[in-house]
Amino acid sequence: MEIKDWAIRILSGDTLEEKLLCPDSLEDHEPGHAVFWKEPARPLGMQFCKFSKKDKLPPFVEHEKEEKRAICLHRFAGHELLAVEMMAYVLLAFPEAPKHFRKGVANTLMEEQTHVKLYANRLKELGIELSSLPFFRNFWSYIPHVTSPLRYISLMSLTFEMANLDFAPLYGESFAKVGDEKSAALMGKILHDELKHVSFGWNWLKKFKPENQTEWQTWTSSLPEKITPRRAAGPVFFAENRKKAGLPEEWIRRLAL
Repeated sequence: MEIKDWAIRILSGDTLEEKLLCPDSLEDHEPGHAVFWKEPARPLGMQFCKFSKKDKLPPFVEHEKEEKRAICLHRFAGHELLAVEMMAYVLLAFPEAPKHFRKGVANTLMEEQTHVKLYANRLKELGIELSSLPFFRNFWSYIPHVTSPLRYISLMSLTFEMANLDFAPLYGESFAKVGDEKSAALMGKILHDELKHVSFGWNWLKKFKPENQTEWQTWTSSLPEKITPRRAAGPVFFAENRKKAGLPEEWIRRLAL
């Protein structure tokens, strides 16, 4: 299947099966012209809802309650589904991007699809269906800012996914403390993959950046106005995870500050 056709099916699909379609083989011989998708179609019960204060994630002190952990896992599943759609958007919007970049985005998208499936399976074990809790626009709100591959990796790989280098182990540790080893192991899998995704963004940042700028300057200048470098970190900062992803000491030090 052509990458272009795959991305269209993901963004136009109104079933979870279409969203999670993963072809046995992908080709990129006919990337076509740029297509800018306004809004992804969504399965019944998974349409975007308006976020309110009552929709905040349960605090860590409530993780001993199974239903509270389920809410957290569902929210993370929603983030993964958004990532799938955002990456499909990038594959359609930038047909002229380097082939290796497009292949990397496609591979990352497949891993995000796997994450959605893993979350959905764990939620079923907890008695929760994906369509039973609200989904929010979140990442998709920033699509108008994603006007280049550089802006995409700056926002997704090096900000939202980098923040997961903190959130995944933080939630994993919390779930383990209350005896939920299955959910803790799932967060470990997410962390393992996010390390690769951040590394992908870092490597392409070095290739895309202007010669007269540092990587930090290029990254921060490529973020939306309302997004600061602080969004690339969680409440607890795991510097060692950034080292594993290949980021230099100076970058890690600045982000930690």
